[in-house]
Amino acid sequence: MSRAFPMWRSLLFVPAHIGKFTEKAHERNADACILDLEDSVAPGQKTQARDAASSAAQNISNHGLDVLVRINTLDSGGVLDLQAIVSPAVCAVVLPKVASAEVVRHVALQLDRLEAERGMTSGQTLILAQIEDVAALPLLDEIATASPRLMGMSLGPEDFSVSAGMEPVPETLLWPNQQVAFACRRAGILPFGFPGSIADFSDIPRFRQALVLGRQLGMIGAFCIHPEQVAVLNEVFSPGDAEVEYSVALLAEYACAEAEGRGAFAFRGKMIDAPIVARARELLTRHMSAIHCQRLPAK
Repeated sequence: MSRAFPMWRSLLFVPAHIGKFTEKAHERNADACILDLEDSVAPGQKTQARDAASSAAQNISNHGLDVLVRINTLDSGGVLDLQAIVSPAVCAVVLPKVASAEVVRHVALQLDRLEAERGMTSGQTLILAQIEDVAALPLLDEIATASPRLMGMSLGPEDFSVSAGMEPVPETLLWPNQQVAFACRRAGILPFGFPGSIADFSDIPRFRQALVLGRQLGMIGAFCIHPEQVAVLNEVFSPGDAEVEYSVALLAEYACAEAEGRGAFAFRGKMIDAPIVARARELLTRHMSAIHCQRLPAK
């Protein structure tokens, strides 16, 4: 990756206008909270949610949890959302229904202006884009490189499936998730998501299977809508103890081989070369990020 972006394993959506949810968001053990101004807020409550979001973000941030805000699309209140929520308490904006690079660039310009007006560090507020329409697939590389603020992308399974006229199941969502992951890797940003529906929070075993497949695709974390999904996300997207031990030992052996001028070497019955070394290094980076995100259970 070209920048050291936050590697959140679990990002929990919380409706910004419901105080009983926002007040407990820091107790759910998610790596980050997404205050939602979009899908989980009824049209008649958009203003209420927008007005509540800034103080909710500050309160959650004060408890040590990273805060993102999902705004509405630019033609349905998104600009007003940005004016209401940009502050040092908000790490990133989740931008829904991204179908072009121009949308990302427009939001980045708005963030430039708002940060300057509010005395914030330029570039402080990142962008995480949701790909939710088949029309965006041919434009993924352009979208992924639209702004230095863009830290990652995720496929929105429900809306994307509607646009494609398909069911949101792993078999249909596998290929588009791969395309998002590939575009993210090419651009040096982070891929989030999994090939499955985010809506079915009651079937945890099925949810886990989809997450495992997502991790195998190279995803580093994912969104969720229910607290019961958080623990599974943190587990699946955290490297296991055996993986960490193997990677540490492999890199130690690689250092010896490199000092001896060997580009490839045998390790525990396998031939190791540069791609396997790179994979071990990335796993340890994710392991250190997971340690950083871990919190004591809330009292």
